[in-house]
Amino acid sequence: MSITRSPLDYWDCMLPGPSSRNNGGSVDYSTSGLLAYGAGSCVTVVDARSMQLLCVLPMPAPSTYPIALAPFVTSVRWAPQPLRRDILTHEPSNSHLHLAVGDRQGRIALWDFRLRVVLLWMEFDPSSDKAKLGVQDLCWVRARADSWLLASISGPSLLALWNTSTGRCIWKYDASLELLSCIRRDPFDSRHFCALGLKGFLLSLMVLGDGDDDVVIKEHRIPTVGDSSELQKFERDVASGSNAPALAVFPLFVARFSFSPQWRFILFVTFPKELFVFDLQYETSLSFAGLPRGCNKFLDVLPDPDNDVLYCAHLDGKLSTWKRKDGEQVHMMCTMEELLPSIGTTVPSPSVLAVVLSQSEATLQNVGKLYSDPHDASSFALDSDASLDSWHKHCFVSKTYLISITDDGKIWNWLLTAEGAIDALKNVKNSSITADSSEVTVTDRCSSSVDTSTHGYEFNAVNESELVNRSFGHKSKSVHTYADLSFKISLVAQLHLLSSTITTLAVPSPSLMATLARGGNHPAPAVPLVALGTQNGTIDVIDVYANALAASFSVHNSIVRGLRWLGNSRLVSFSYAQVNEKAGGYNNKLVVTCLRSGLNRTFRVLQKPERAPVRALRASSSGRYLLILFRDAPVEVWAMTKSPMMLRSLALPFTVLEWTLPTVPRPVQNGPSSQSSFSSKERSTGASNSASPTHASTSDTKTTSLEGSTEDTSESFAFALVNGALGVFEVHGRRIRDFRPKWPSSSFVSSDGLVTAMAYRLPHVVMGDRSGNIRWWDVTSGLSSSFNTHREGIRRIKFSPVVAGDRSRGRVAVLFYDNTFAIFDLDTQDPLANSILQPQFSGTLVLELDWLPMRTDKNEPLVLCIAGADSSFRLIEVTIDRKSGLKSQPRTIKERFRPMPICSPVLLPTPHALALRMILQLGIKPSWFDTCCETKEAMESQITVVASSATDLRSCMIDTDLPPIGDSVVPELLLKVLEPYRREGCILDEERARLYAAVVNKGAAARFAFAAAVFGESSEALFWVQLPRALSHLMKRLAKKPHHKVSVSASASVPDLGDTPMLSRITSTGKSTLESEKRDNVQSYGRFELMAFEQEELWQSANERIPWHEKLEGEEAIQNRVHELVSVGNLEAAVSLLLSTPPEGSYFYVNALRAVALSSAVSRSLHELAVKVVAANMVRTDKSLSGTHLLCAVGRYQEACSQLQDAGCWTDAATLAATHLKGSDYARVLQRWADHVLRTEHNIWRALLLYVAAGALQEALAALRDAQQPDTAAMFLLACHEINIEISSKLENSDEPSKPSTEDGKSFILPLLNPEHEDVLAVSEYYGQYQRKLVHLCMDSSPTFD
Repeated sequence: MSITRSPLDYWDCMLPGPSSRNNGGSVDYSTSGLLAYGAGSCVTVVDARSMQLLCVLPMPAPSTYPIALAPFVTSVRWAPQPLRRDILTHEPSNSHLHLAVGDRQGRIALWDFRLRVVLLWMEFDPSSDKAKLGVQDLCWVRARADSWLLASISGPSLLALWNTSTGRCIWKYDASLELLSCIRRDPFDSRHFCALGLKGFLLSLMVLGDGDDDVVIKEHRIPTVGDSSELQKFERDVASGSNAPALAVFPLFVARFSFSPQWRFILFVTFPKELFVFDLQYETSLSFAGLPRGCNKFLDVLPDPDNDVLYCAHLDGKLSTWKRKDGEQVHMMCTMEELLPSIGTTVPSPSVLAVVLSQSEATLQNVGKLYSDPHDASSFALDSDASLDSWHKHCFVSKTYLISITDDGKIWNWLLTAEGAIDALKNVKNSSITADSSEVTVTDRCSSSVDTSTHGYEFNAVNESELVNRSFGHKSKSVHTYADLSFKISLVAQLHLLSSTITTLAVPSPSLMATLARGGNHPAPAVPLVALGTQNGTIDVIDVYANALAASFSVHNSIVRGLRWLGNSRLVSFSYAQVNEKAGGYNNKLVVTCLRSGLNRTFRVLQKPERAPVRALRASSSGRYLLILFRDAPVEVWAMTKSPMMLRSLALPFTVLEWTLPTVPRPVQNGPSSQSSFSSKERSTGASNSASPTHASTSDTKTTSLEGSTEDTSESFAFALVNGALGVFEVHGRRIRDFRPKWPSSSFVSSDGLVTAMAYRLPHVVMGDRSGNIRWWDVTSGLSSSFNTHREGIRRIKFSPVVAGDRSRGRVAVLFYDNTFAIFDLDTQDPLANSILQPQFSGTLVLELDWLPMRTDKNEPLVLCIAGADSSFRLIEVTIDRKSGLKSQPRTIKERFRPMPICSPVLLPTPHALALRMILQLGIKPSWFDTCCETKEAMESQITVVASSATDLRSCMIDTDLPPIGDSVVPELLLKVLEPYRREGCILDEERARLYAAVVNKGAAARFAFAAAVFGESSEALFWVQLPRALSHLMKRLAKKPHHKVSVSASASVPDLGDTPMLSRITSTGKSTLESEKRDNVQSYGRFELMAFEQEELWQSANERIPWHEKLEGEEAIQNRVHELVSVGNLEAAVSLLLSTPPEGSYFYVNALRAVALSSAVSRSLHELAVKVVAANMVRTDKSLSGTHLLCAVGRYQEACSQLQDAGCWTDAATLAATHLKGSDYARVLQRWADHVLRTEHNIWRALLLYVAAGALQEALAALRDAQQPDTAAMFLLACHEINIEISSKLENSDEPSKPSTEDGKSFILPLLNPEHEDVLAVSEYYGQYQRKLVHLCMDSSPTFD
């Protein structure tokens, strides 16, 4: 299978303008590495890893105004759907590439990014009062296991939920008198989300289904001070009935919040000058921090995914770093960095509009830390060329990628690093992992000619226990405190798009007289460049083949009002500024810009202002001559030599002037290139005595002589005067003379309108006037004709490029004053009937247009360059159809050239993406990826290339001892399907390939985690990382051995909580004695808290929360604090807190009763029975769950956990069970928790982990079967088999580990599950069906890119 490419089949259609405040900071970074943000009325999608533009999605105009500009995009959100694997029951889906987009007119579009089409529109009834309420923010919320709802903020205060299958609004809530600002989803529970208002109003919502009554609401208030003057303005606007959203009313008054990725119920909230930490469980603020003097207002708050660090963006373009104090939820600012470097930025400085953190890179970083070798653990934060000496001095604790977007069209990619000043190598030597491994760098890999699949990527042999040790989240024993860390920021990449609103457009069309800039007689070829003048005075040069900005020149201090090419390497432009002095006048500035040197040279510099401003520039095709048109002043003719000089001033009342375009090229025998060839004979027509449109292409012997001889020595331009008179002047050297054309009949001169547009190509002059008439005239024969377009006045007329063999030379593009355009073929009998007269695309108006002169063959389509009123640049392909005439369509195919491949597996067609995922899971030798670098000169002789066709592709797969599952032939077939992508280098980039090489031989779970992370499925990646720990937890319980004898965890310093006396690990103040040991001793890479299940983790996490609430007052807060203390077993502190209740308090008697019960020596039957009765009554009548505390007082922990679970306090129940229960009792709590997480929270990955920890592997397989994930079920069995063997070997003989018999590796060895069980056998059969279906889908799907 191969990819066929025609050199002219790949044009991308659009470049976006810059983003602005009107876009409301709309940006979203998908977990798979795709960045989407609003730019004007378009959505720009960028591959953030390579910082390359993928495509632009222009929002169409409203159906009621199809010709109007589309409204601004104000919110974008990627759908959180993973790559669907249910191909046995459904067709391959693109749901993982769906994008929700909201705009200023209240419309919400659901885009399919792969197909580039809008699948669904969501908007209120046009007749309702809620229509056209601008969308402020969007958020995806889970309704059921297989469906998501879309939450939106519309207008100032309307919150709505939309069904994304039907487009219907299913629920609305109007928070009147509030101005809602943003909406976010809870990372711990995807059914829960919150909305924040500018005045401190916080709305917490839980979605229990997709019905009208399935939403639970809770209102909170954050005590913000705010800016009274701006809030007063808000009150006035609300009173006047304003329906504008917050981003329109207060673009610089921003309120944002984010959920903590590490602590449940914790929100980080920023108002313009305040930072709050809010606890949803306690319904109060835990801390408040004001901005120091001199700091600008907050723009956004971004919590680090894996560390207790906050990154806050400010309106002035700075980024502050806030770190949390140990033992408290209090944050202090430690650094302030610039997101706008002072060098290389314009004056005034651009504004930062939005910032966003990369989640995909954080997940891969965690996988790299956990599964790489100790010597390589920090290498993922370092460049491959970094010296080892610097590693001794600083240890990279973490690295985070941040994207910032500015209003000058730039996207900045920043690397945020946290470093500790320690000797990293020394700490590695002291770590608990004892692996004899060596560091493998890129240089080492490339310097050897042996097969790296068997040597270079194994990192030598490691002992068997390392598989489990690494998956247990090992960290160095040297503990980092945030006081020791230093935070740094560095710019690693930048993408520069259009810098400002486009004002003018110029396309090079050099003639044979245009020579190369380096001199000589070689003609200048046409180049695929387009120059754009902008409002901020810069000139952007676009490479249309790459659909990218090739260069940007800061030329003027004001609007670029005119721009022309001089040949193919120089540009001439002008701007003017009005003088405010009494005398008045204008300062005209004309500049010649050299693209090769980047130098700007002004000419025609005057000492004092002029009476008239420059109106337009007209450059000849050769670039030798320039006409400068003034408003109500003579036209100047300049010779554009090295030092431009004026030849003559023409004092005639010109309305339009146009130079002749290059004549039709014809092939020349033995010619040097196709660009310098011209046809030897013009096509002639028989009829010469009629003024019909067919004569527009008539030529005679005089034309041939003009094209053959005059072209080499002189150039001519046509003009029209105010009185309608026409003429043609010829410039020869320094002489200007009348061309002496053959005049048309007197009736040709129009009396009802001035000539406003003209195009000239020998021998034809085409004119348009302000009445919409188009006339054309043959200057050699005098034949002429005209017709009326029935449109408004005509602004521009552009001849299409002509090549040898073209049937027509009369195709023109016409731009009207209403900013629409049409394409006519003047060589047809009825140009109006055979034209494209309606708008070719909805959502924008056309400011300027011109043809791209890169066409060299008559079968190639015509390409029209469009500068839109929405600041976008587009290419429109016009296909010549002999039967139906001209057809126009915007191209949405990938651009022709890229500086580097797009290595984003999620962009592959769904069957091919699933094939790559399977290959990564089963294990491919890393040398297979190296062949994508075959064309790189630096790597050509240093790597071993795997033959893809001559050898068995199954040899590319790694060798494992795992039992066979599925069809063994399938991997070879899938590798053949992926071969085109491998050759193009579009699978994994070098860094990710190096990471895969580090983990491919570290076990099945490591490969599965990597594959999930690459495809943006963070929750699944965390599941595979935690799976070895869950199985270890199960195996320890089954083995019934003391915890400290099983060295399966690198966190050996954590004591066994079950063997430690209760009172020895608590104090009267409620603080844990383990607090000083830090959370680094257990799995604590930030978001791993989402998957916590072990007793140590749950108990320690609950203990760390207790000090946050010590200073809170109020009866409700005391009840919550007592509940926390009882859950962790700190009865002494709970009794002390209960006895502190004042006698007048409403909870005095309840607290006294609990205090007596908890502090008394427990008797037997009577006391126990009485307490149970009282507890049952309390549970029935009291929402504070006081009854569970009495059950704890009498040792009824199992019943207390059941009551907590019945009340929905699942985390509290798990914490209580982790403190007091063991063995099967604890497993029962975990299994019931898993059922809730799966069926209610719809989080399959967390549920699977709890099932494994509880020993319910059969339920885990059932969950995967119900979710229609046959590949994951098969990989789950392989991982459990491999990890079970490792742990069993260690438990049986910790000194000499050996693998038990596996019946020749043909059957699975699973804990608590017979390998002959029907569920296990069904998994293998189901997986085989999935593989065969996938192979068929892959073969039927053609390879495509981005």
